[in-house]
Amino acid sequence: MNGIIAGLIVGVLAGFIASKLTDGAGKGCLVDLFLGVIGGVVGGWLFGLLGIDAGGGWIGSIVTAAIGAILVLWLFKKMK
Repeated sequence: MNGIIAGLIVGVLAGFIASKLTDGAGKGCLVDLFLGVIGGVVGGWLFGLLGIDAGGGWIGSIVTAAIGAILVLWLFKKMK
C-alpha cells in the first residue's frame, strides 16, 4: 500500500514540475498525476536506452518522471 501512495505522490509532483517548466502552471491534480505516471514510463525507458542512472529513491524517481513528462508534453505540442 505504501508503494502505491508513494507512486501517486511521485506522479503528481513530476507532472506538476513538468507542467510548470513547460507552461508556467499546473494542469490540475488528475492531469498532473496522469502526466507524471506516463512521464515515469517514458523517462524510465529513455534513461534505460541511454544508460543513464538517475539514482534510487524519491529524487531519482521524480527527476526521471519529470523529464519523461516534459518530453511527453513537448511531443504533444508538436502534434497539435
